[in-house]
Amino acid sequence: MRHTLSVLVENHPGVLARVANLFRRRGYNIESLAVGSTEDPAFSRMTIVVEGDDRVIEQVTRQLDKLIEVIKVEDITKEEHVNRELALIKVQADPPRRGEVIQIVDIFRAHIVDVSPETLIVEVTGDEGKVAAMIEALRPFGIKEMVRTGKLALLRGPRALTAE
Repeated sequence: MRHTLSVLVENHPGVLARVANLFRRRGYNIESLAVGSTEDPAFSRMTIVVEGDDRVIEQVTRQLDKLIEVIKVEDITKEEHVNRELALIKVQADPPRRGEVIQIVDIFRAHIVDVSPETLIVEVTGDEGKVAAMIEALRPFGIKEMVRTGKLALLRGPRALTAE
């Protein structure tokens, strides 16, 4: 089962490397990792998606808790949360087929963020399923290049993962 871990860490150089090294040493594969600063510049939040059963995730969580730079770790998989992913997709869009690509972009409520004579760069935001569906819809046109952020997630409602 895929688990989503929300990890609050100190915002210092090398913290990401230490967390990634922990996963490497234990042989756990990170499926997705997104890191960014929080409302407090002293902290960063990592959203880590990892595959494993409950026992493995509990072990990973305990190991993360042992790192000095880790403030809090929570498996939010079973909690009510909002998650999103961002992808930028450079797609082949010759003038005769450009209209078809634009229709797909509209259907997915995505945005065209760059135009060249032969390509478009499309920005799509949504849950993992929406982003995957958009990619599959554009694939027949020829995806020249693509980048995805990985999952970002926050708990719904008043609960929050903070340093307090």
